[in-house]
Amino acid sequence: MGAVTRSTAPETDLGQPRRPGPPAPGPRSGGPWLVAGAVTILLLIMAPRYGYHRDELYFLLAGRHLDWGYVDQGPLVPALARLVDTIAPDSLLALRTPSALLAGAAVLMVAAIARQLGAGRGAQTLAAALGGASGITLASGHLLSTTTVDLVIWLAAALCTVRLLRTADSRWALAVGAVLGIGMLNKLLPALLAVGLLAGLAIAGPRRLLRDRTVLLAAGIFALLAAPTLLWQATHGFPQLGVAATISGGDSSYSGRLDAAILQFLIISPFVVPIWSIGLFVLVRRPAWRRYRSLGWAWLVVVGVVLLAGGKGYYPAPLLLVLTAAGAVVAAQWAQHGRARVRRVLLAAVVVLTAASNTVLLLPALPVDRLPGFVVAVNYDTGETIGWPAFTDSLAAVHRRLPADEQARAVILTGNYGEAGAVARYGPQRGLPAAYSGHNSMADFGRPPEDADVVIAVGWQQPQQLRTWFTEVTLAGRVDQRVAVDNDENGGPIWLCRGLRRPWADIWATEVRHSG
Repeated sequence: MGAVTRSTAPETDLGQPRRPGPPAPGPRSGGPWLVAGAVTILLLIMAPRYGYHRDELYFLLAGRHLDWGYVDQGPLVPALARLVDTIAPDSLLALRTPSALLAGAAVLMVAAIARQLGAGRGAQTLAAALGGASGITLASGHLLSTTTVDLVIWLAAALCTVRLLRTADSRWALAVGAVLGIGMLNKLLPALLAVGLLAGLAIAGPRRLLRDRTVLLAAGIFALLAAPTLLWQATHGFPQLGVAATISGGDSSYSGRLDAAILQFLIISPFVVPIWSIGLFVLVRRPAWRRYRSLGWAWLVVVGVVLLAGGKGYYPAPLLLVLTAAGAVVAAQWAQHGRARVRRVLLAAVVVLTAASNTVLLLPALPVDRLPGFVVAVNYDTGETIGWPAFTDSLAAVHRRLPADEQARAVILTGNYGEAGAVARYGPQRGLPAAYSGHNSMADFGRPPEDADVVIAVGWQQPQQLRTWFTEVTLAGRVDQRVAVDNDENGGPIWLCRGLRRPWADIWATEVRHSG
């Protein structure tokens, strides 16, 4: 009798070969939790230093005018600002605590993505450390910002997508749709991620998911959750498209196609570029990673859309962290071969250099009165957290010099929402009148009373436009923030305007309103 050849495939109890299951994720590790905790604690320590960012002052004002949408955002962050300010009024630490916690959650999600890709404990900790030290995590985790929420939304959607691709269980698509739908209450950017993910599937597969009924149901969930914000935008003429056009024209921070392209190599850290580049390569080219190939293509598509449309360079940053998680898996494997000790030292050096440089450049680690100019040159947002009380003092000095009858009917007109927010925050204790602005949704929060014919105007470098509204415009002073910082306000002129040429109702919507 000849030898019996036995199949090497695993069998069920009925003797039929079992279908191979999904690749197993790596073992659970406590390392990412330690990293996430350290990042959150660092951000909480740094939170009260310097001062409010102009956007935070704007969110506090928007929170007083809650709606389903605004010219430049959804209702999520203004509602959060309103909640925190109600619980702990005028507390910068309290206002920024949610961001610090979200940054810690982002660190855990980067590590979780690496784990789903098969990372061991060391690779998960490496991914967490790179994610926690990254510029996008530290910068957005320091401020209450729509970017912080976007970071967590994109990473959560990417994590669910990785689980969907690993397990082939299309029910994970429902989680992706729900996460992205909730994210639309913050900004419209999750729609960009959805486009990237769908394009990645169309390019690299598995294309069957595009026909899966569960995926179609997920699209319905996304649309249902996004409906309140989309309806608000539709009924108001989609003002976010106007803001996007302004950004595309380069009239905003971190915008412009060249700047957006360069930022891809800076926003995590220049030291991490080799790691996320390896992550992109293995996702797109390595056969063993084929099931995740659509993720690499999603980043390429999103970056391409941002560059073509002229969007802000930090929009694709969360997907860069996904590439970093994939690269950390490969880097940890690389560190186990050859001169392992030297390789581990190199990886540790990458983490240390990334953390040190980003802490100095993106967090208020240095004394404000000795802040090097290159810090503000590299990180525009740092300058916008300095000097708001002194800015308001400069306006108060002009207001105090007015005759009593003019003080009674004077108002303040500002060029941007941060300046108006600063007056709302610090003005009452300095006896200042209300501030108004036509910047973004500030224009919808109210215009000056019709009898307000004495105006202290700030935010205009030249008086030409003001002279089309007033019969008399004179230079009354300059903003002195008492520190040598090169931001949008310091040293700027303060104009005293009298004699309104036309009623406020005639000029407010068409001439004062502006976006950017």
